[in-house]
Amino acid sequence: MRVIVAVDGSRGTVLADGLRDEGIDVVAVVAASALARAGEARALYERPDDARDLSRAELLRDLTEVEIVVLQVGRDSLTESAVALTDREGARIVPLCATPADARLAAAYGVGDGHELGVEAWILADSLRAAPARTRPSRVAPSVAASPSRVVAVWGPAGAPGRSTIAIELALELARGGRHVALVDADTHAPSIAIALGIADEGPGFAAACRHAEIGGLDARELTRISVPWDGSGVDVLTGINRPSRWPELSDARVTAALAACRTWADHTVVDVGAALERDEEIVSDLDGPRRNAATLAALRSADLVVAVVAADPIGVARFLRGYTELRAAIGTTPVAVVANRLRPGALGIDARGQVRRALDRFGGIDDVWFLPMDPRSADAALLAARPIAEAAPRSPFTLALRRFVGAVISPPVSGPVPSAGRAPRRRRTRAVAVDA
Repeated sequence: MRVIVAVDGSRGTVLADGLRDEGIDVVAVVAASALARAGEARALYERPDDARDLSRAELLRDLTEVEIVVLQVGRDSLTESAVALTDREGARIVPLCATPADARLAAAYGVGDGHELGVEAWILADSLRAAPARTRPSRVAPSVAASPSRVVAVWGPAGAPGRSTIAIELALELARGGRHVALVDADTHAPSIAIALGIADEGPGFAAACRHAEIGGLDARELTRISVPWDGSGVDVLTGINRPSRWPELSDARVTAALAACRTWADHTVVDVGAALERDEEIVSDLDGPRRNAATLAALRSADLVVAVVAADPIGVARFLRGYTELRAAIGTTPVAVVANRLRPGALGIDARGQVRRALDRFGGIDDVWFLPMDPRSADAALLAARPIAEAAPRSPFTLALRRFVGAVISPPVSGPVPSAGRAPRRRRTRAVAVDA
């Protein structure tokens, strides 16, 4: 086992000597912030032997040879760039925390609980040996299990019809009865799942999963490490990119491979994708470069079912019908379940449900539509608490209607409440409540 010790001062030297006495191969001892600084110096990926930054170049070379980085946690040492760098090189961070705030920071980045900063070397060595060995990733794409789980992509046209809200609620509902569900934010234009759930979006997330998938190093253990568990509900969240400018990290091949790996990890994978389906950039350029909408198109092609969300108002229906043709061209024969969200009579007058049905049937050939009612009080309560609607208002009309949709279209109902550590009371009913669709 080869290790880098990134701990400040004499403590790093003492710890490294102790690990060597325990038979651990310590490749280098560096300052705690060295990893973050090396990650920020992206030019070194192009010029690893630049004499002006020799120490950082040496650290980058050492990272390609080690399995573990023992890191003293701090705001200047455990950063997005440090985590991204170790993810890129296939190394695992073992955090050393001096304060409870450091432990919370480590948990936010998904690097595990780790140890106290003053841990004895022999205790740390035993812990490193006991951890599952992390082999260097091969160049083979991750294999799909013999009985893969389903991937459900949630799409909707521009105009915020409620894609992210429905993706979150679908994931929580599918987790009922002890299922394991992966919730993935693959929106390259306006990712919002982390904000809606009150989760820090500075961790590895889906971008890290895509990087590992590209080199064949993404498995269930790694997905567990880089995901964020949602309050004991059975839902693990792979947060999206925290800046839209990072969209090139979600390429077609990477997203396809990452979702294939998710099939072996979770019983269901719910993917929130962007609205845009255009391929115009392929027309104006002959170069084989990144495409901003590639993540959306790849997720839709990988899905076993597409939940298409239409806002139940005149503008929303018109936008949906224009985009539905492009959606069908992109996914071929993949089944589509159409959900009309925020149904209310005020925007459509008498028989709002019937008007939406007739418009979609006449202009889109869609004869099967599911409806979710407008429920602003429950939605606002969920947004205020940064929790799903099913937890903030478990008996809301929206939650009951969505449960019926999931039970009839995606997965049969399962007895038992939604596992939750939230403040909302647990459900006591064991059967789905029928709501007219």
